[in-house]
Amino acid sequence: MAKRRASSDRSKRPLSAAKLDELALAYVARFATSRAKLTRYLSRKVRESEWIDESDAMAACEAIADRMERLRYLDDRQYAAMRAGAMTRRGLGVRRVKAQLYVDGIAEDDSGDAIAAAENAAVAAAVGFARRRRFGPFATRNSDDPKLRERQIAAFLRAGHSMTIARRILAVPPGDESGLAALDDEAGLD
Repeated sequence: MAKRRASSDRSKRPLSAAKLDELALAYVARFATSRAKLTRYLSRKVRESEWIDESDAMAACEAIADRMERLRYLDDRQYAAMRAGAMTRRGLGVRRVKAQLYVDGIAEDDSGDAIAAAENAAVAAAVGFARRRRFGPFATRNSDDPKLRERQIAAFLRAGHSMTIARRILAVPPGDESGLAALDDEAGLD
């Protein structure tokens, strides 16, 4: 069995601008990413290695990110739309979408359309969340337990939905086909 060296024993691998460019190309080929996430990845690679190029490492990271944008391997607006759409389809609310786009480093002007689309699909996302978690009209049995209702509302809030939408969905009892149809009409579901 091979012995593994501790991380402190390892010498840092040399890294040049050309190798950093190769790493960036491999990263954008493998993952859908934003400019900020790519820059963070490249900065981490620089920190983990020994920089051997004459140019400044952070300037090289920015230059590579600029090049990837020019080649259209990076598009923050498109990334925001893709990410927000995926999160909405998973049943997450607008607050969670906004928070994730902020973490991903998407500027407000690039995320505006994606957030507006998430706001338009807020009720559909909340209904999908309730269906997946078997809350409200999707529960197997009716329960008047106030603690259970509080936990369900808390789950809605953690998922990024508004209190109003959570209460509206949880107000529909299990098996109420007309209430469920009204929710589906509001959400634009079939």
